Amino acid sequence: MRRLMIADDSAVICKVAKRILSGLDYLVIEASNAGEAMIMCDAQLPDVLCVDSGMTGALDLISSVRQMEGGKDVRIYYLMIEKEFKQMMAGKRAGADDFLLKPFDRRILTETFAPYAAAA
Repeated sequence: MRRLMIADDSAVICKVAKRILSGLDYLVIEASNAGEAMIMCDAQLPDVLCVDSGMTGALDLISSVRQMEGGKDVRIYYLMIEKEFKQMMAGKRAGADDFLLKPFDRRILTETFAPYAAAA
């Protein structure tokens, strides 16, 4: 089972994503802030990491994960409320692989993450 971490300070976003992604055979781990996510990543890196762009320390979390042993293999999504070019470039420079707009629904999460779950 692949591990997916959601680092987002919104309990609602985490709850919805966890329910949907658990159904795709992901082991979903939640972190409510960047510090908590970093501690969890130090213990065991996830296969997929979703980081809320509005969370304090989001870019530092992404770049720190990239620098960890095995961090280059983590698929990182930068969660955004709107497509803002400067914010997207900052996420890309930090090491994000892709972007996902919030709020998301079952269809978006399934289309985005089902292929990776099946590859496990």
